[in-house]
Parts: sequence; structure tokens; C-alpha cells
Amino acid sequence: MEDLEDIEDMVSGQEPTGQERQAARRSVVPRARRRKQETVEELQADSVIPGMQKIWMKTWGCSHNNSDGEYMAGQLAASGYQITENPAEADLWLLNSCTVKNPAEDHFRNSIKKAQEQEKKVVVAGCVPQAQPRMEYLKGLSVIGVQQIDRVVEVVDEAIKGHSVRLLGQKKDNGKRLGGARLDLPKIRKNPLIEIISINTGCLNACTYCKTKHARGELASYPIEELVERARQSFLEGVCEIWLTSEDTGAYGKDIGTDLPSLLWRLVEVIPEGAMLRLGMTNPPYILEHLEEMAKILGHPRVFAFLHVPVQSGSDSVLMDMKREYCVADFRRVVDFLKDRVPGITIATDIICGFPGETDADFQETLNLVKEYRFPSLFINQFYPRPGTPAARMEQVPAQVKKQRTKELSQLFHSYHPYEHKVGQRQHVLVTEESFDAQYYVAHNKFYEQVLVPKSPEFKGKMVEVEIYETGKHFMKGRPVEDSEVFTPSIAQPLRKGEVSGLPNVSPSRLIKLRSPVSTIKAISG
Repeated sequence: MEDLEDIEDMVSGQEPTGQERQAARRSVVPRARRRKQETVEELQADSVIPGMQKIWMKTWGCSHNNSDGEYMAGQLAASGYQITENPAEADLWLLNSCTVKNPAEDHFRNSIKKAQEQEKKVVVAGCVPQAQPRMEYLKGLSVIGVQQIDRVVEVVDEAIKGHSVRLLGQKKDNGKRLGGARLDLPKIRKNPLIEIISINTGCLNACTYCKTKHARGELASYPIEELVERARQSFLEGVCEIWLTSEDTGAYGKDIGTDLPSLLWRLVEVIPEGAMLRLGMTNPPYILEHLEEMAKILGHPRVFAFLHVPVQSGSDSVLMDMKREYCVADFRRVVDFLKDRVPGITIATDIICGFPGETDADFQETLNLVKEYRFPSLFINQFYPRPGTPAARMEQVPAQVKKQRTKELSQLFHSYHPYEHKVGQRQHVLVTEESFDAQYYVAHNKFYEQVLVPKSPEFKGKMVEVEIYETGKHFMKGRPVEDSEVFTPSIAQPLRKGEVSGLPNVSPSRLIKLRSPVSTIKAISG
């Protein structure tokens, strides 16, 4: 296998374009070659022309990583490759990794081993190879860096040919680091109704437990105009819900002289009636600067009243060891202010159990914080030391203690039921997904609370009024209100599942007639 440091060593101007590949794919005919013994050997066309093979993709981790995966899948499909959901039939596995926790990296490493056992070609991407490219189990594999996803086709082409290529560089403009690959690249949305937009990469913090900073680096934000144009394009492709994502959305714009509220006010101008915007995770220090404006934005009818603000611990001592750059009082100020100004708002948060040096008293402060706020959405994580981080060198809490604290916090979380008082309420919900058991459609109300509705085809991608008749720990069930209107937020027909987005123009036939965006619900059983 030939090992190349950069793709330019192999790719020339004579490489076929995506259109040429598609044409070649239809016209290539395997030829038979006669041997002396008059036997016939069939030559496989896909061993000659990259772009005809089947690719299986697997992504682990956050919304940012999922957005990267969608872009890579779109570019490969636009270039002629077939994206398959069946790993067994794929010629190449593209594995897009997450470095936040040990289990995610373990799954990633095991998938590489499984691919090699099945003699599949392998290309790796995401935060693990970006942060630790010299890991032994990555030796000889082609790597796509987190800022090089726009070159995925070149890397896959070379991997198909048997070459190993590693692209790990940063994108810069006049020496200044950019947010990453262009936002107008082709993509295949996992859900054709939801557009995930990365507004910046990297962050301004230096948390002692975090490995992602090693991969994503310092803060680099996309310009507002590019983000607004990406949103506008997605609505022309039938999207009715936008997720803004990054390692820290609250820090957006600090590197380019703007800020998060300025971006959000521009975005709401282009969101169609009934479509919704969900803001991604923000750390307390940066949202504190914009509480007044954020409260107004989260109260906007086309923005979910939802905010993910990780506290990580209820102890100032632990937060100091984590280098989180805020104290518990700062977190309380954010939550109390938003709950007062945006009634009903959902605040989601994260807790790490068993961080090095965490005492019983520290952990009790965390329990007290959860008891006080009864967060409806709580992500509980047992601490895992990540190689190369300062926290990995600290004195560790015994494994048994970490497990016990994680269990105790989980029991506390499951002891309260945040939605019981909502039975009988009428709510407008946006229907975008199918439930895991395929029995319901999944919708979300203004507060991004999950509401399960009957699986009627006319509801998908629509704003529907429902009456809540049952609740669980993580969901409510809603019965459509008879004779209420079903509103269509999309201004165009959504793309089909697996269809490539990013086309330069939208055919007029795709546009929905805006003069009749509603229909009426007749009696439908819940």
C-alpha cells in the first residue's frame, strides 16, 4: 500500500468529474479476456473506475459530527458513489468518530477491526483521528480531518485504489482560521425535514477533561451572510426545522466581531411561518453576556424555547478543577433569568459524575442542584479520563464510587415526572420524525418537548394542534384536535430520503402553493 501525505501527490487534472463518472458508470462494460487455456476471466469495472462503489457510513457523537457526516455522504453521492445502509454489501466503510467518551472511541475502534476482518476498505474521519492521528490502530488508514470534509471524494477515490492518504490541515484565509468547509456543499440529510447548520467550530475554553478541543481547536465562526444563505437554501428544499450546532454556540462570532443574538435575529427573518429553529449547546460564560436579547429570541414564535446549558457539577470546587470558567451562581443566574422571562422554557443540562477530586460533599451539591431545578432533560455522564488531557493525570475517583454516584443521580432524575401536569392541554406541535418503535410520529411543541402523535401520513412535516392525553418521563402523547387546521411550514416539497441537497436551483414544480398551506383535521383516533 502506498502511503501519501497529501492527495495532490496522486490526483491530477485528468481525474473524471462527478458527471463524467455517472456517464461512465452507465457505459462501462466488463470485457472478457482469453487465456491460452481458453478460460474466461471477468474484469470488475469498479476496480478500474473510482466512483462506482458502495459506501457505508457510520457517525458517532454530536450534531456537529452528524452535520459533517451529511456533507460527506452528499459529496460522495454527487460524485457517483452509492451510499448504502447495509455494511455487508459496501466496498468501503467511512467511519466518522467521536472523542468525547471512551465507549464511543471503543465502538469506533471495534468497527475498524470488523471492517478489516471483512476485507473492506476503510476511511476514518471525525475527532478521534484528528486529535490522535498516530494511534496504532489507525496506522495505514486514510484520514479525513474535521476541516477537510470537502475533500472526502478525493480521499475515498485514493482509498479505493489502495492508497493511504491523510488530510489533517486547517482551513485558513490570509492566515486566519476558518470555520471549516463551505456550507453550500452537497449533503444528504439524515432527516429531509431537518437541516443541521454548524455555526462555528472549536471553542474558547480549555476544560481539563475535554479531548474535543484537541480535534476542533480554537474558535472559528462562519460569517452571518453564509449562515443565513444556508438556511434560506434549506427552506427551498422543504426543510421545516433548523438546528444550530457547534462546540459552543454562545461563543459564536467573538472571533469575527459579531455575536450570537445578531445571527439569530437575521435567521428568524428567513424562517417561514410554522417552521422552527432550535439553538444548540451553549456554555454559561458567553450566554451571560446576552441574557436580555436571548430571552427575546427564545420567546419568538419561530424559535423553540429550549436551551442546552451544561453545568457539569453543582460544586464550585469541581468546576474550578475542570477549568469551566464559571461558578454555580453564574449557571443559576442564566437559568433563573430565562425561566422568569420565557415562561415554560426547557433548560437541558449535563452532569459529570466522579470527576477527579470530587468529594461526597461536592456530589451532594450536584444532587441538591438537580433536586431544586428538576431538569426535564438531563445528560448524566460517568467520568472517563481521556488520554492526553490534564484530568487524566489527576488522582482518579475509584470506579465503584463513580458508578454509585452515576446510579444515585440517575435514580433522582427518574424520581420526578415533568409532564404530568400537562394532561388535557392543547398544544401546537411540529411533526418531523418517526418514533424508534415505528408506532408514532414524533413532534415537538414550542418548548421542544417530545409529543407522540398518530402515524397519519398527512401529519409528517406539518404543524398540528393536539390535546395531551398521556405522559411519560421523556414524552407526551397527543390526540389531534378535531376540525383544527394542519399547517404546512415548508415552502417546497421536501427532498426524498437519501436525495442529495445543494442543487443550485429549485424547480418551480417543487414549490408549494402558498395560498393553500392548511387543511382540516377530521376525526382521527388517538
